[in-house]
Amino acid sequence: MSSSSSANGLLLALGSASLYGLNIVYAGAATLAGVPGPALVVYRVLLMLVLVFGAGWLMRRSLRAEPGERGTILVLGIATAFVGLCYLSSVAFIPVTVATVVFYAYPSLIVLMSPLVDGTRLTPRLLGVVGLALTGVVLVVGPVFHGLDWRGLALALAAAAATATQFFAAARCRKTTTLAKVFWVHLIVLPTALAVGAMSGQLASPAAFALAPFAIAMTIGGYLVGFVFQIAALGRISAVAAGIAYCVEPVVSAVASTLVLGETLTPIQIVGGALVLAAIMANILSERQHAASLVPTD
Repeated sequence: MSSSSSANGLLLALGSASLYGLNIVYAGAATLAGVPGPALVVYRVLLMLVLVFGAGWLMRRSLRAEPGERGTILVLGIATAFVGLCYLSSVAFIPVTVATVVFYAYPSLIVLMSPLVDGTRLTPRLLGVVGLALTGVVLVVGPVFHGLDWRGLALALAAAAATATQFFAAARCRKTTTLAKVFWVHLIVLPTALAVGAMSGQLASPAAFALAPFAIAMTIGGYLVGFVFQIAALGRISAVAAGIAYCVEPVVSAVASTLVLGETLTPIQIVGGALVLAAIMANILSERQHAASLVPTD
């Protein structure tokens, strides 16, 4: 893998994480305005399918999955469906802040699973970077550990495991085009999104979007572009590097919430954000040093 491809992949991952961070803030604003969360999920999946199919038709690009990667794309789609299903369900049993911290254990899971999945060698430096990032996430989110229900913890941990699976699967699909991967993943996710919306009784009509048009546009737009960036990034960098980069998502959410929702950042949250950024920079430098060591010298 070329250094330019890795650099582009890292930029795409950071862009995707930032868009996801903005997405959740505007989703919160839309919910406060009375737009049900499950309805947002269903409509964004439907819109993604329409846009991807239309883009494929206009650009005359095939949406065919490569024969050798169809099983992996199926795993990617199922994992993506479970991420949303388990994460959204977990907050019915435990506080959102606790669910977020448990969920953002997935970079650690990726690192710990990488020797088994990718044959990656665990180094003290890599473990230190992950520990630094995880500490920063905990400080940014600032969880209050009370009223915990094992079902919520299990669901949040399942969402983290599904995300790790999603990253590994996406990183292994390098022949199928990004457009095709996005299409098939959302085709697999759609039944789950519809089922959750039906069971929750929150499948609102599109007319409900008039309650908060800007927030909804930002939510759906952030997700659409963020997911495309994510799939494109995971075709260029390792799951481990991407997992660490995505720790920036809660930092962006915390900063955006001060601007959009009028919340305030505490000094501890600011320190946590700095730790996350330090971990990402440390990982970038480590990746560059590793790449340089592989270049033959005269």
